[in-house]
Amino acid sequence: MPEQAYPSHDFGARRLKLDTLVRLRWLAIAGQTATVVFVRFWLEYPMPIGLCLAAIALSAWLNLFIKIRYPSSLRLQGRTAALLLAYDVLQLSVLLSLTGGLQNPFAVLIIVPVIVSATTLAPRLTVMLGGLVIVAVTALAVWHMPLPWSDSEAFAMPFLYVVGVWVALVSAVFFMGVYAFRVAEEARQLADALTATELVLAREQHLWALDGLAAAAAHELGTPLATIALVTKEMERELPPDSPYAEDVALLRSQSQRCRDILGKLTSLSTEPGQHVDRLPISHMLAEVVEPHADTGIDIEVKFVGERASEPVGRRNPSILYGIGNLVENAVDFAETTVEITAAWNPDNVSLTIADDGPGFASEVIDHIGEPYVTTRARASEGTEDHEAGGLGLGFFIAKTLLERTGARLDLSNREAPAHGAIVRIVWSRDAMDRLGISGKSDAHEGPEGHPTHS
Repeated sequence: MPEQAYPSHDFGARRLKLDTLVRLRWLAIAGQTATVVFVRFWLEYPMPIGLCLAAIALSAWLNLFIKIRYPSSLRLQGRTAALLLAYDVLQLSVLLSLTGGLQNPFAVLIIVPVIVSATTLAPRLTVMLGGLVIVAVTALAVWHMPLPWSDSEAFAMPFLYVVGVWVALVSAVFFMGVYAFRVAEEARQLADALTATELVLAREQHLWALDGLAAAAAHELGTPLATIALVTKEMERELPPDSPYAEDVALLRSQSQRCRDILGKLTSLSTEPGQHVDRLPISHMLAEVVEPHADTGIDIEVKFVGERASEPVGRRNPSILYGIGNLVENAVDFAETTVEITAAWNPDNVSLTIADDGPGFASEVIDHIGEPYVTTRARASEGTEDHEAGGLGLGFFIAKTLLERTGARLDLSNREAPAHGAIVRIVWSRDAMDRLGISGKSDAHEGPEGHPTHS
């Protein structure tokens, strides 16, 4: 089942750009070439210039091949990037072995690939690259050609000093790698947190905009609904009792009154808060949610799984009531015969599962349900007058947002074949429910544990 994405160590989603490695290698090639030419022709120190230039030319040819073969915007897989960085370690090791090994002051540059890896690749690959660097500096401490120096001056470093350089480089591999990884990881976490915050703020902005629309709708619809109620009342009074339209008019009047009651709730939420803080057990809350759908012809089964003595009891939270009510209404709309609602609780979690026997969620939209204007209902065809055939997907978006405000997590799935239908599972941690005012005990509720009730 799809879940909301939160910041995680997803290094596969942060692939190193090929052009970045190519540019860094060109910088290394330029520096290596300038250094080798300066030492050989300006300082006139003896050194195997041909072999050094050959090693540098190999990197240049590799860069040209990559530039021609692959686009610069290519994002590398972790292993591919690690192999390219490993090549840089080996190429620099060859140059250092030709020019004095660890006695060469440029030997410190061998840790650069580890730092690059630590900031972009997974820790496992960085550890492997660090191991390669340690092997390379160990080999350079023993096998290398003499450091280029003037023939007229004798220069020889004590072996103890070389051992000290080796210890310094190995220590730098560990400390610089860990430091670079931590700094980069904190930056990644901050970026993920900012992205998640932007998504939440965008959803909140949608919801606040819809709150304004709801208030405007409640104000504007009050007058026409009052007119409809008045007209239907007059029609009901004038129609004879045996009229075939009497039942339809009575239904129209009751539904218009229901619309007025709903609008009344919307306009009273902010002015009469005390009305909505009454405490009730979860079984009573579900009974209140299910009651409006008693006459739809759909069999609604409500089941409870858990010890009755620990049934959650909490405030009448409008967000929970509206969110669950909207999900139940969707299930009733799509169900063929039955909707099953199962409430379960234990010391750790409180869960509510709503399942229907309808067609289920379409595979192409299940990952996007809950976003604004994403709906599973068929749109009304252009040119037709059936404007109730489709939906905007805002109902599920509002329900999901309101429930997540209370600390809930929503999971969507379909029933496994041969069964069919959609399943929506809402889970609160018991701690989150406690923060909403859940006491964990119910003495005001009586009912058989684990037995379904029918509506």
